Amino acid sequence: MRSRHSLRFGSGLGAETRRRNVSMTERRRIVIWAVSDGRAGLENQVLGLAEAVQRKTPASIVTKRIAVDARAEKLPRALWGDPFSRLTPESDKLQAPWPDLLIGCGRRIVPFTRALKQHCFTVQTQDPKAKPGDFGMVVPPAHDQLRGTNVLPIQGSPNRLSKERLNLEAQLLSLSLPRDIQFKNPYAAVMIGGPSRDYRWNAEAEDKILSSIAAVIQRGHFVLATVSRRTPASFATRLKNAFKPSKLWLWDGEPVGPVDNPYFGMLGMADRVLVTEESANMITEAAFTGAPVHLLPLPGGGAKWQRFHESLESRGVLRPKADFSEEWTYPPLRETDRVAEELVKKLVARGIIEAGI
Repeated sequence: MRSRHSLRFGSGLGAETRRRNVSMTERRRIVIWAVSDGRAGLENQVLGLAEAVQRKTPASIVTKRIAVDARAEKLPRALWGDPFSRLTPESDKLQAPWPDLLIGCGRRIVPFTRALKQHCFTVQTQDPKAKPGDFGMVVPPAHDQLRGTNVLPIQGSPNRLSKERLNLEAQLLSLSLPRDIQFKNPYAAVMIGGPSRDYRWNAEAEDKILSSIAAVIQRGHFVLATVSRRTPASFATRLKNAFKPSKLWLWDGEPVGPVDNPYFGMLGMADRVLVTEESANMITEAAFTGAPVHLLPLPGGGAKWQRFHESLESRGVLRPKADFSEEWTYPPLRETDRVAEELVKKLVARGIIEAGI
């Protein structure tokens, strides 16, 4: 029986057609599955990489959110057996017709990404804690120090930013903010996470965050702030009450005009960004802007986090001893686009998409 790809491209004269260079508009639209368990930090990674590929070749993106039964959650992945039997009725289906490209993120997705390698090209972001050869490509954070012939380490993690999106969302947010703070330039964006596996949260950390915000306000910046799902609710309240509305605007979780989530708009408007040090996602998104990035310390960390922060220092993103009056620039971090370029090359080499002109 012919393979799926041989049916698509044929042989003989068809093979010659496949080798010709074609324009973007002539390329066949590929199908990409962006698969996660639906948590925002994981879904943003798979969607970010899928969208970056879509900017380079025609593609349809299908978001898949999977859920596995409670028994599987308690078992090592090696004991799952057929992973598809572990999906709950509420889970999105993973069944034929298969995509051309599957991008997965998170430990729950690994058994499915491995199983579907025979049907499509598979990519797993983060460290899958499995043999890299079980996937078409693995895209882990460089500070995890994973190595392999099909491993492409990056600084941080994939994200959904593009220059066009950053500029558009900044313009939309600027027009949608309350009128009395639309012209408070310069702006500083403050992105606050919370306790994690490697970092803790305590009153001293809260005091340092508030002190840093006060310092950047004293330097003449108006603060656009947001908290995350991990931020203790008590601190969100404390932050809101610590500064006058004429000095700080804290997003309350509701749409701002046509903007459902002002996070990217805040980054686009900011002349500098303050971000808690436990979130690789938020730090690399801040580094996309090319604006000075300041880390807000939390207790904890470890060797891999030190490697991550030092790598951004070497790129000029971070200056640990800089105060809020200092200005600097650096080449914006475009890691997601770099991965997408390599991924498109691999898809071309395998005949999944046709070579561009």
